[in-house]
Amino acid sequence: MNDWFTMDQIDKETYIISEYRHWEETHCYLLNGSERSLLIDTGLGICNIYDEVIKLTDRRVTAVATHIHWDHIGGHKDFSDFFAHEDELNWLNGKFPLSIEQIKDMVVDRCDLPQGYNVDNYEFFQGMPTRVLKDNDVIDIGGRTLKVLHTPGHSPGHMCFYEQERGYLFTGDLVYKDTLFAYYPSTDPEAYLKSIERVAALPVKRVFPAHHNLDIQPEILNRMQNAFQQLKIEGKLHHGSGTFDYKDFAIWL
Repeated sequence: MNDWFTMDQIDKETYIISEYRHWEETHCYLLNGSERSLLIDTGLGICNIYDEVIKLTDRRVTAVATHIHWDHIGGHKDFSDFFAHEDELNWLNGKFPLSIEQIKDMVVDRCDLPQGYNVDNYEFFQGMPTRVLKDNDVIDIGGRTLKVLHTPGHSPGHMCFYEQERGYLFTGDLVYKDTLFAYYPSTDPEAYLKSIERVAALPVKRVFPAHHNLDIQPEILNRMQNAFQQLKIEGKLHHGSGTFDYKDFAIWL
């Protein structure tokens, strides 16, 4: 199972841990500070991300989910210290809108599973975070601080994390190259627009998405903003209006 994860290094204190053998190509980010390390998302939980993380840091590790979807909290069970947004605590306490059977189907969908893996043993993580986050909170890991941006739209408590000093923006499922999902009943297309407008206004040097292509430049924030704004002008920014293609990304409403 050791080849499940792919490692990349952003700088001497920041790493990407990716799951390319699943169609979602989920990326998790390890940020090492002087006092502790922060793991942004923990992936699908098919293989143990904790074993990979401890190769990259000797500090205490806190996990934080951009949002409470199975492909972002799958490894949370191995981190006793984790943060989550206040608007999704119910999803960590039995109120997630999909059944475990539906989640298992998506875990194995278009996936090169490790030999011997049994999806029947898959569990959707539940628990109470050690810290409940809200908009504009600051996470200090020693010599590095990240601002919590509540960016709903893809999910009610979705968060982006902005490290102003380095110009890093960790966008979760708000921004990536591929089809953006804003069609689930738990999504909010109007809120998605406001969230995109918020991050597009930031002085961002590098964008780090939770899925797919890592060759993504800050200019995409303005293009996505323009796309959502135009859909609103045309009266299409609502569930059921369709999928709209913009070459390197699409919006599914």
